[in-house]
Amino acid sequence: MAEVEHVSLDALTARLDEVESYLHIDEKREEIASLTQISAKADFWNDADFARQTMARLASLKDDVAGIDAAHTKLEDAKAALELSSETEDAGLLAESEHLADSLACDLSELELSSWFTDELDHGDAIVTVKPGQGGLEAQDWADMLFHMYLRYAARRGWSVDIAEATPAEVIGIDRATFTVSGKNAYGMLRAEQGVHRLVRISPTDDKKRRQTSFAGVEVLPVLPAEIEVDIDPGDLRIDVYHASGPGGQGVNTTDSAVRITHIPTGVVVTCQNERSQLQNKAAAMNILRSRLYEIEREKREAELDELRGPKHEISFGNQIRSYVLYPYQLVKDLRTGEETGNVDAVLDDGDLDPFIIAYHRWRTSQKDAS
Repeated sequence: MAEVEHVSLDALTARLDEVESYLHIDEKREEIASLTQISAKADFWNDADFARQTMARLASLKDDVAGIDAAHTKLEDAKAALELSSETEDAGLLAESEHLADSLACDLSELELSSWFTDELDHGDAIVTVKPGQGGLEAQDWADMLFHMYLRYAARRGWSVDIAEATPAEVIGIDRATFTVSGKNAYGMLRAEQGVHRLVRISPTDDKKRRQTSFAGVEVLPVLPAEIEVDIDPGDLRIDVYHASGPGGQGVNTTDSAVRITHIPTGVVVTCQNERSQLQNKAAAMNILRSRLYEIEREKREAELDELRGPKHEISFGNQIRSYVLYPYQLVKDLRTGEETGNVDAVLDDGDLDPFIIAYHRWRTSQKDAS
């Protein structure tokens, strides 16, 4: 058993060296030293915008370096515990070494993700929209299930969520949900979820309890930093205000606080009704509109499949990226990577999406390397 552990630690050592190289840790240590000197100058905060950008960059660099340093420490501790267990035949030390190795493997997966995120937007926040596709009432219910799965996933990763809209359907589920996820690498991680999701189960609305296939679409956009300019002519906007509504159309307040913004040239429509005031809803809706228009312009410039959203498909059979089967057996399988699990509850109820998202980015990286 100790021999197997040696092989495992050797493999982890190689992975750590590779990730350290990808992340250019030596260069980042030098940049940290330089930025630290700059931030210590007496006039550093005279330019507040520059100072904030510098401090944000410094925090990001320190985070990467600290992750690598912690990984080295954990690796050395695992090696020491393994060596002592061999000398003393202490099963407890062997178990400790195995635990540290497992923990280090998880840490390296996180660090590998950071090394794969080469676009600056990957490290920022994400705007996620979930909407039902084919499947009628069941598709609306399925969209609601996905919406709550992502809320649980965000909670698992310590991300915060701001819900712009979660419009209840008339009978069951939702018509659509749009929400902003804020946290480290939120957009980079969640863009793996872009596409069509398929559910197979016994219909909850069918008295005959027949098997039903439902589809829902997930759109993931980056939250744009303030320095990225998107030219929006106020004359191109139609802004409507209305009463925000709750389940069953029940009004949640007595003022016209909900906002719908239509960008007339493109037909893009954004709604927000979650905030208490009309001004707050308008600001949130404008941020979402900026991201959607930015993506449209990026599509035009690249004249190819959008790297952010992926190919646009009908939300129906044959276009799904992942299948969730609840009957006649239980299985969640990503059709791009082959990653799968029979523990459907862990995915849908607990938001355990990391294995699928990490597998996706590893697959994408291998695709790029092969091309």
